[in-house]
Amino acid sequence: MRNQEGFIEVPGGKVWYSKMGEGDRTPLLVLHGGPGNTHDPLKAALGVLASDRPVIFYDQLGSGNSNRPHDRSLWKLERFVEELACVREALNLNPVHILGHSWGTMLAASYLVDRKPAGVNSIIFSSPCLDAERWKQDADRLLAQLPADVQQTIQKHQENGTTSSEKYREAMQVFERQHVCRLDPRPSVLSVSRQKANHSVYLTMWGPSEFYPTGNLKTYNVTPDLSAIALPALFLCGRYDEATPESTQYYQSLVPGAEMCVFENSSHLSYLEETDAYISVVRSFLGQVEGR
Repeated sequence: MRNQEGFIEVPGGKVWYSKMGEGDRTPLLVLHGGPGNTHDPLKAALGVLASDRPVIFYDQLGSGNSNRPHDRSLWKLERFVEELACVREALNLNPVHILGHSWGTMLAASYLVDRKPAGVNSIIFSSPCLDAERWKQDADRLLAQLPADVQQTIQKHQENGTTSSEKYREAMQVFERQHVCRLDPRPSVLSVSRQKANHSVYLTMWGPSEFYPTGNLKTYNVTPDLSAIALPALFLCGRYDEATPESTQYYQSLVPGAEMCVFENSSHLSYLEETDAYISVVRSFLGQVEGR
């Protein structure tokens, strides 16, 4: 299978991309989560779709194989939206399907709402975060279900500003084993991705942990504008996802005609936790869109 790699000039530096597969079916552009994470886990699962169509992954500026500038003023939503536009233009992705995961759904939604780009044939929101305050409320409810000592550790370190401590990280892992990735052992690609990630981007834009937004995305809310997305749309999440089924269903209700699927044995990384089911749903959706 053909695999093309290279770099694309974007505001602030160059981003690395990988284009897998070929053929004349509409390409799929994949937006990774984070902010500051990498394409690797998504490519490990979604690469099989390249037998159907070109599939494009890229590491957003600051992480993975892309340039890693130290200018924190670059870590803002508007720049990442412009970066996405640059990637599409450079690779001539017109038409294109877009799949965003987690933070990638924020990026995708803002791109669609703010830019109203031509040539996007469908959008897949995988484990979406489209309202930061709603995410925080869901996280608080999930945290309240953890053991009391874990809750106390998390609260103490957040109140004391010591979220970089080992105890806080250990408590975070209890939450993550329930609501981020339930696989044991965890897939090795997650360790690879973590080593190539950029915590500074995550901290600047989101915060010290999944459930403690303090960065410049903490007031993000695109829900008032979701009704303007006039595209075939699919919402995905896991039953135990930090992007809860309830919130995902709410977002789905705001996009006219949108579909939804919940993976019953998954949390936030359903594409790794139930790969076969995830691929089947995505493949079916893209086929339906192209058959319309």
